[in-house]
Amino acid sequence: MQRPSNYDLTREQMEGAFVRYDQGEMIRKFHLRQTSEHLFITFIGEDYRIGRRTGKVERLPSGGGAPVPAGFNESMTLFDVLCSSKPDCRLSGEYMTVTNLPGIANIAAPGTGTYAETARLFAGRPGVLRRACEALGGVPQRVGDVSSLIPLFDFMPVMVQFWDADEEFDAVLKIMWDRNTLDFMHFETTFYAAGHLLRRLKEYS
Repeated sequence: MQRPSNYDLTREQMEGAFVRYDQGEMIRKFHLRQTSEHLFITFIGEDYRIGRRTGKVERLPSGGGAPVPAGFNESMTLFDVLCSSKPDCRLSGEYMTVTNLPGIANIAAPGTGTYAETARLFAGRPGVLRRACEALGGVPQRVGDVSSLIPLFDFMPVMVQFWDADEEFDAVLKIMWDRNTLDFMHFETTFYAAGHLLRRLKEYS
């Protein structure tokens, strides 16, 4: 029998913790759809349900069919936002890199290699990235060759910015966060959310 990974153990711990939080407060704060068995939330263009008694997170396929167990990045992002966001969290409308968020200092840019890998995937294909952003509900912006304000959640967007490669420079992709992001989630959770966002963009490549 295969032993559970550290990721599995961490997720199971959070499932157990989730059911002890005030779900009524989550529903009020984020206007969540609900039944007696589940809470429902949209994350990067896909619908999820969370068991109110089990804490299990499942993705609901857009074409119907059986719910799919959510991955680690998805689950941990949802748990953190729903359980640990500040009571009065509000967006500022000002966007910056995650290392420039208030209270963050002397930390290297997260996921640099992953961002570079995704940038290379779309190098010379800005139209493909533009369509991927649109498929995720993004609203076009005016920075770089492609930029889009994509709903991470219905109540919280992030901005993707892309500069295509040329004769001198490699392609560059950035994820820009609202100044008040850390009112919604912990710093380490931005890694989970960004990782899932990049995976979703790649699905359209």
